[in-house]
Formats: sequence, C-alpha cells, structure tokens
Amino acid sequence: MPRSEFKGSWTALITPFKEDGSVDFEGLEKNILFQIDQGITGVLAVGTTGESPTLSTPEHIKVIARANEFAGGRCGVLAGTGSNCTDEALAHTKHALESGVNKVLLVDCYYNGPSSLELRDEYYKAVLDEYSDVEVVIYVIPGRTGTAISTVDIAVLAGEYDRVIAIKEATGDLQRMEDERALMPEISIMSGDDDKTFEMMKKETIRAQGVISVVTNIAPKAVTRMVDALLSDDRAAAESLAKKLKPLFSIVTIKAKAERTLPNGKKVAVEDRFRNPLATKTVMEALGMASGPTRRPIGKMTPAGVEIARSAVREVYENSPEILEPIASFYDVDIEERINDDGYWKPLSY
Repeated sequence: MPRSEFKGSWTALITPFKEDGSVDFEGLEKNILFQIDQGITGVLAVGTTGESPTLSTPEHIKVIARANEFAGGRCGVLAGTGSNCTDEALAHTKHALESGVNKVLLVDCYYNGPSSLELRDEYYKAVLDEYSDVEVVIYVIPGRTGTAISTVDIAVLAGEYDRVIAIKEATGDLQRMEDERALMPEISIMSGDDDKTFEMMKKETIRAQGVISVVTNIAPKAVTRMVDALLSDDRAAAESLAKKLKPLFSIVTIKAKAERTLPNGKKVAVEDRFRNPLATKTVMEALGMASGPTRRPIGKMTPAGVEIARSAVREVYENSPEILEPIASFYDVDIEERINDDGYWKPLSY
C-alpha cells in the first residue's frame, strides 16, 4: 500500500479553558471553525500546544473526539496520543481510533530518556503493531524530551511500515533533516518550528512539505498561503509572507529580562523564558479569541514578556493588517482597539 500523502498547513491547537479551569468546548468549536474558514489543511488536537500534560485522561479522550466532531470532515484531524509510557500511548491511540481519527502524532518519550533503539522497538513499533489501521507522525523535539529517535531508526521503521507517514521536525538541525530526506525520499518532513518552515521547505536537500504550526492559531490564512506558495514553487510570494509573519514566529517562545529580589534585599538580573503555548494563548485572549488561562505549572508572563508579545502583534497589524483582520470578522472584535487598550493586556501578566 502506498504511503499516505501528508502535507500542507496544520494547526497545533491550543486547548481553551474556562476561568474555572475546565475545558471550554464551545471555544474549541469556535476556534476549529475559524481554522476551517481560513482554509487550514488540518488540525492537531492535544499536542504540546494543547497542554496535553495537564489534561486528564477523560479530557484527553473527549478533546480529540470533539475536535473530530467539530471538524466534520472539512479538514484533516491529527490526534496527539504520545506519552512517556507506551501503555498510555496505546490507550490514547485506541481512543482516538474509536473516535474516528486514524492519524496520530507520537512524541519521543520524554523524561525517562530511552535510547533510539528503545524508542523504535518499545514505543513506535508497539503502537504500529497493535493497531494496523493507524497512521503515525513521528515527533522529534529533543529540547522538550531530552531524547530523539535517530534518522536511521526512523528509516528502519518507515521501511517496515508505510503507515509511518511523516516526521514532525523540531530539532532545528538542518543537517539531520537533510539526512532524513536522503534516507527517506518519499516520507513527508513537516516543520515543527514556525520560524524554520520557509527554510526547510525551500531547501532542495530537505524539501519539507509543510508545517504543524503554532502561529496558525492566530494567522491560519497567511501561514497556509505561505506554505501553498512554497509547495507551488512561488518563492517570491512565500518570502513576502514569511517576512510579514516573522514577528509572530518570533514570539512562540519569549525571552524577557527581569529582576528578582533576594531575601537580603539584593536585586539580581535574570532572563525568563516563556515557552509555547503561553505567548500564543496570551495573544489570543487579548485579541478576543477563545483561549482562557493556561493550566499550572504554566502561569502568566511578566509585564515585559506580555509587552514583547503585544509589540509583535502591533507590528504585524501596522505593516500587514490583512493578516489579523480575519480575527476581527470571525470573532466580532476590534483588533486595533484590543491592541491599543491596556485593559486587555495588563490582567494577562503577573
């Protein structure tokens, strides 16, 4: 059986929460309908951006099932079913299949640090052997997991199972990606870092076929147009869009300088690093999209961090308002007012 084609622009959905901490399913539906309206290829439910580590098992199951229901066949659906426990990954994958989703994203096992061989045989292979109708996207992100399946072991898996359909590459290592393409000419390589997508897709020795994106939560149409332009080899159009989107790409992770006061009164300069999805949810909440708070241990950014995010949004709106205008019409908000009114931003910081 030929390997399924996996390409385009996919959104790693945030999971919206209500103020009481429960999942906002009405907001989830609204966000998915926005993605469909803007022409997204597909959505990923319960990935890292969806705060998967903080969802209970029943929530995990329900978010994937409802996401598929809300999509209604109008875009692709990918289920995040990975874990650092193979049995848990098997259970999540089973529930995804039962809800009608046959494509799953499996992240390398975090914290317990298995070798590449163990990842291959005791994790990915276990899921592929257990479920003959599941298609797997392998997610390599050593900055989060502390481990990484090797290109060679992916090639071994891909040679044995045509249901290994793609690699979500978040290593930032272009040489590794070139090795993947050389070893696996037919597999889909998808960018897992928004700021690397343009380079990964234009580079002939990588030929990435799209992105599983964070920024598409906010700007799905613009990112999709950039990806489509690259797939059709319209480099000029893609480069223009990449430049317009660069401020948003830069805030997936935010580094903000701050100061701590020690018990003896001494002040010490520090740099806080606020990781995805905090900045994205902060921007979405400020702009009036369905978002809500994050779940602990993710909290809020400092005022300096929020201002970095706000400045990026302001820059995009001032230079390329068409990128954010779809939010205004779909969510019935005034983007300019929300960017400029401190009242929308101050409550989002410590």
